[in-house]
Amino acid sequence: MSSRRLDRLFRPKSLAVIGGGAWCRQVIGRTKSLGFSGAVYPIHPTATEIEGFRAYSSISALPDAPDAAFIGINRHSTIDAVAGLNTIGAGGAICFASGFAEAMAEDVSAASLQADLLSAAGHMPILGPNCYGFINALDGAMLWPDQHGLIREDTGVAIITQSSNIALNITMQSRALPVAYIVTAGNQAQITQADIAAALLNDPRVTAIGLHIEGFSDLRAWEALAAKANAQGTPLVALKVGKSDQAQAATVTHTASLAGSDAGADALLCRLGIARVHSLPTFLETLKLLHVTGRLPSNRIASISCSGGEAALVADSAVSRNLTFPPLNDTQRAGLAAALGPMVGLANPLDYHTYIWRDAGAMTAAWSAMMDPSLALTLLVVDFPRGDRCDMSDWDSAIEAAIAAKAQTGANVAMVASLPELMPEEVALTLRQNGVVPLCGLDEALAAAAAAASISKPNPQPLFLTDAPSNPVIIGEATAKARLATFGADVPPHAIADSIADVAMAASTLRFPVALKALGLAHKSEHGAVTLNLRTPEAVTTAAKTMPGERFLIEEMVQDPITELLVGITRDPAHGFLLTIGAGGTLTEILQDSVTLLLPVDAASIEHALTQLKIAPILGGYRGQPPIDIAATCTAILAIQSYVLANGDAVEELEVNPLILTPTRAVIADALLRESP
Repeated sequence: MSSRRLDRLFRPKSLAVIGGGAWCRQVIGRTKSLGFSGAVYPIHPTATEIEGFRAYSSISALPDAPDAAFIGINRHSTIDAVAGLNTIGAGGAICFASGFAEAMAEDVSAASLQADLLSAAGHMPILGPNCYGFINALDGAMLWPDQHGLIREDTGVAIITQSSNIALNITMQSRALPVAYIVTAGNQAQITQADIAAALLNDPRVTAIGLHIEGFSDLRAWEALAAKANAQGTPLVALKVGKSDQAQAATVTHTASLAGSDAGADALLCRLGIARVHSLPTFLETLKLLHVTGRLPSNRIASISCSGGEAALVADSAVSRNLTFPPLNDTQRAGLAAALGPMVGLANPLDYHTYIWRDAGAMTAAWSAMMDPSLALTLLVVDFPRGDRCDMSDWDSAIEAAIAAKAQTGANVAMVASLPELMPEEVALTLRQNGVVPLCGLDEALAAAAAAASISKPNPQPLFLTDAPSNPVIIGEATAKARLATFGADVPPHAIADSIADVAMAASTLRFPVALKALGLAHKSEHGAVTLNLRTPEAVTTAAKTMPGERFLIEEMVQDPITELLVGITRDPAHGFLLTIGAGGTLTEILQDSVTLLLPVDAASIEHALTQLKIAPILGGYRGQPPIDIAATCTAILAIQSYVLANGDAVEELEVNPLILTPTRAVIADALLRESP
């Protein structure tokens, strides 16, 4: 994480704007819109005044060093301006110009220009290049070359994005989300999104931080950010886009195609305790929920609406999400029965009909009764009519009841409009100001609740990161297994034959039945290079004659198998080493059933991952069948990890498929290793 101090840049008391074009004039003009009271210094070689402010002919002519500067001139002149600001001790700068690292494919000089820019900046922070700037709505300070829709806030969320247009659009939201800061990171030549977020955590008025992420760079900076946010209790939520094929560059193993880089992003965010969402509306609704409630303590929620259709829609919409609607307890039932009478069937989600509509007192009693302390959040589904065509006064009782129920119980409560447009902004503001979360859209509300409940403490173990090996090659199965065995892996007794004539003799040293494999092939089944359950030396010889190759591996068959796992580790340039655990053998491609973690892992993480698989019921003993040996399975996976941790500079990928699981063992039946020799 950068050691540069960014507080002065993001909470400036003086601003400079370098350039006189339309974008710079917008920046200067916009400084007035949020009531910035500090000094503003336009810099232009010939102008004497810009947008009502006295202009200065050069950086050296300024009366003092600005805390933050917007550089709105061409890329070559930008480098000189950065050097000048650095010389006088400015607090930081926004580099608006493009044509640096993002243009390297078209302009070979772009890389050199970016290096010159960083050299000119020295220890002075710079955002960008190719960066729109930032708005600080808490203090009214901004360097922003366009319109925006923000207002002054006392507290609020911070949003950091690489995309200037997405940032601009977010400022125009009408969802009653209080935005304290919006910052665009641009190329992140010097200051990364993780650095920016860590700096904004220094402002206690920031209630949550949202990150629109295209890719991760300095993973250590992300680890430090997650630790700092957790220590302060400030939740982080990420909208990660740009599914990359980086991790699929190595396509020798099934693991690489199963994991992919997006699985790595999921695993990284989960390891860091950062909630991940998948759409911009959900991103904003999650931030709003976190602003009001903070992280939800569990995924236990309730829903109450005056429509059976809505109650069913809530239940159905939550099916694919990690949310639970616990049955009503005796206290809830008694309170609801007293408020609603005998005509209403009690359940969660609840349809309370319309008997008590317009009766604010009865609605308060019913909603309060549902808000049990064991719940993380109660959803009140209320859709408001169009104010331009309808009378909204009948809905005043719902607003009053929601606020009163919140005041009485102190519980986390949200009023949810099933369609985003059915939550008027003025209603949303009233609710939020009284501690009720106004959520726009039923699907978004449920996704936000699941995300807010998923935030956790980051894994304190640093990620295992090494430089990539040079010229990795495939290591034969027999050698790979032998190496894993030295780290505690269980492998079958075996023998190697250097010719067809030798296979019968080699097989005779083992206990039948045996498996015969031709060596030197990555995927033996696809090449007819493996035969199982051979019961005599003659059968082994006959099978060998049908196979490609001249060297063979003969192994004792594993007895009493229950099922098979794939366990693979691949190097992902973006996220570290990915550990993929999934259904193995012939089921790998059919089920696409896998969980991805990042190294290092411990036994508890492995056990939890196994419970997430579709084949988990088989692992636990399905329909009277014996369960697998969990301890042996964890030992095998940890042994595979141990090999990679000890040889990380050499390993590109390692796959065990299958790992055969029995009631007492976890045996490596096949292994593929690719590493530098």
